[in-house]
Amino acid sequence: MKALSDQYQKTKNYFSFSFLWNFYSAITKSKTGLLGALVVLLMFVFAIFAPFIAPYDPTAIDVANRLKPPSLNHWMGTDLAGRDVLSRVIWGARPSLQVGVLAVIIGMPGGIIIGLLAGFYRGSFIETALMRATEIIAAVPLLIVAVAIVGILGVKPINLGFVTITNEIKIVFVLGILYIPGLARVVFAVASTESVSDYVRARRTQGVSDISLMFGDVLPNCLSVVTVWATLLTAGGVLAEAGLSFVGLGVQPPEASWGVMLSEARKFIFSGEWWLLLFPGCAISITVIGFNLFGDALRDILDPRHYTGPRIN
Repeated sequence: MKALSDQYQKTKNYFSFSFLWNFYSAITKSKTGLLGALVVLLMFVFAIFAPFIAPYDPTAIDVANRLKPPSLNHWMGTDLAGRDVLSRVIWGARPSLQVGVLAVIIGMPGGIIIGLLAGFYRGSFIETALMRATEIIAAVPLLIVAVAIVGILGVKPINLGFVTITNEIKIVFVLGILYIPGLARVVFAVASTESVSDYVRARRTQGVSDISLMFGDVLPNCLSVVTVWATLLTAGGVLAEAGLSFVGLGVQPPEASWGVMLSEARKFIFSGEWWLLLFPGCAISITVIGFNLFGDALRDILDPRHYTGPRIN
């Protein structure tokens, strides 16, 4: 019973100050995890403080300085309209991270609830109905569904009178809904194991209700896996936003977006203006790699089934 008590107490103190301090200590001991965390932090700094960091207005046209290579005045050169590429790369972090983070926030509650219910009542009609529904949604590739839905809705803002739904909001909600099946399956895998564990059985013999068991005992042990998947899905959201903007269904010119910058640079692939493709492409690659490295480090630290480095006790 002492082991069950220790396990129960651990779930209750999951996000205590000592946990956060131990997590910080563990992430700093992982070289790849620390690198990923620094990249993620840097991109969030760019997105939040873009108006103060960017040296120029990202939409300001300067025809006299069009297609200038990198120099002391323009560290990443200028584009066809004379706009500073560095400023546009910095501002481009904002829509990418907005879409990635908000889509995860929208999809997480649905995925957690569906996976938790299906895992806790494994073998019942509830599990069959919920998991088959998520499998149907997950059968179609995410980006294809996003392109189709945004293409049908159009890229123009939808004015409902009291609120205006921009194209970025449409993308966020579409991706958020499409993220639910993946999150649900991950939570289901953990919840189905935890729901039949000894400490849950012990709590059930004490007369604890199913709701309390699900959200008070099983859910805390699913949070580590959910946290890892949230970082990986954020990277997927960055790619999805760039892809939609590249084909004209995301952020609309002249607003800065990495996908828009790559789309505008297509005509200069063989003309020698290499900086137009290199820097936004590197921004996307570095951001996605950073989130993946950070997610892998979180998995190693939080998930005892994937031990490859320091772990929180």
